[in-house]
Amino acid sequence: MENYSKNHKPIILLNIDSLMSMPLETAAQTGHAPALQFLMEKGSYIPNLVSSFPTMSVTIDSTLITGTYADKHHIPGLNWFDDTNKQIVNYGTGLRETFRLGMRKSIHNMLYRLNNEHLSNTVSTIYEDLANKGIPSASINSFVYRGNSPKRLQVPRLLSTFTRFEDGKWTTNTSPIFSLGLFSKLRKRGFTKQIAAGNHKFTAKELRYLIKKNKLPSFTFCIFQDLDARMHFRGPMDIKGIAKIDREIQKILNLYPTWEEAVKQNIWMVMGDNGHSPTGGNYRKYVIDLLKLLKKFQISRIERPVNNKDQLVICVNQRMAYIYVLDKALPLYKVSDVLKNDPRIDIIAWKDKNSVHVSSGVKDGELHFSPSGQYKDEYNQTWKLKGNHEILDLRLANDNEVFYGQYPDALARLNSALNSHSGRFIVVNAKPGYDFKAQLTPFHISGAAHGSLHRQESHVPLIIAGTSIKPKYFRLVDMKEYILQLIL
Repeated sequence: MENYSKNHKPIILLNIDSLMSMPLETAAQTGHAPALQFLMEKGSYIPNLVSSFPTMSVTIDSTLITGTYADKHHIPGLNWFDDTNKQIVNYGTGLRETFRLGMRKSIHNMLYRLNNEHLSNTVSTIYEDLANKGIPSASINSFVYRGNSPKRLQVPRLLSTFTRFEDGKWTTNTSPIFSLGLFSKLRKRGFTKQIAAGNHKFTAKELRYLIKKNKLPSFTFCIFQDLDARMHFRGPMDIKGIAKIDREIQKILNLYPTWEEAVKQNIWMVMGDNGHSPTGGNYRKYVIDLLKLLKKFQISRIERPVNNKDQLVICVNQRMAYIYVLDKALPLYKVSDVLKNDPRIDIIAWKDKNSVHVSSGVKDGELHFSPSGQYKDEYNQTWKLKGNHEILDLRLANDNEVFYGQYPDALARLNSALNSHSGRFIVVNAKPGYDFKAQLTPFHISGAAHGSLHRQESHVPLIIAGTSIKPKYFRLVDMKEYILQLIL
């Protein structure tokens, strides 16, 4: 499949999972990332692209390819509760928790239900939009891949017994060119040690294959996943992890006569999807055990179905969590009041028919907000606001303008999470340095974690080389429209 569109350069978007601005800049300045430094110098560097919320990969990738927040695409996080079917949906938070919830169920959620059932049909993906125009695209190493091209995928024999697919095979709709670890490969002899998705070398080899064979489509999206796991254990300033990925990008650029020629022929974009917050080393101090904090309530156990006696279900997404209130006789504010007693929780939010209620274990009072009002923020969104705006670190100007501080695009992102799926629930956000746990949820002592609304996890870098055109707003939710603008 050769380039179909002759009016623009192919766009190659490289998503380096958990790439952050400070370690990127450090790696570039100290000679550890010459390829990324070259692209930064030849193009535009934006250090503060705003991610989606929760800052978890499946939600972020869904926002990127649909151009919407979770209230529209309906992927609330890596771990959430389906109120209609009364069951936890987990896409793979950790081995112990996944095993307890049911390995077959979690694998089926990630491989099939994420794209074919959970990702809303009321929104279109960039792959679908391009296909409708007859324009080809490619997805490499992304679990959120929905497109218009039916494709038969196969689970490796080792994993087939853990799936619900007959003979380990299933049909799904993907981008025209699709690669996802051993499930679907562009190179027949391609191999990766990671079964579920390719590592950084596998991803780079798949992209190099497209370039070598002159099969590069109008838009290619690649994810390098390795850095995220390293940061969880080593902390955010993992320069070696960036250097490893940069060496693969160097090999990609080396396919052209010069690196300058690579930029002339293509538009290159490099971005992170979420940042990380360094976590403390004292378990009792830095791990917020929601089971203990909410012990006065009857909390559902993850190893069994919910029953009529259960009052709460807890779904942790690292530094944020959804707390579902199943007991209709239990007001949300009563659970919120218990949460406010913990000073490690900086945001506690829930909604009623009229507005979103926000309180905190750190600051007094409440903030109430809803869309469409007299206040206009820096993204031209309007809001009704009442109460203590300092809880979300909002700065209000004299002309009713709203500017964001510690929580970028806080109103839209928090509102989207609270409207991302059905049910009565509370969203909680941990202060930087702290991590949530409940039952077998993984936590990260003396490492780093993400998931929260805080700018440490919400601001990610974006490099654009090969065009002088920039997005209207520096937000991940605006990237789809921006890319389509460059292509169509």
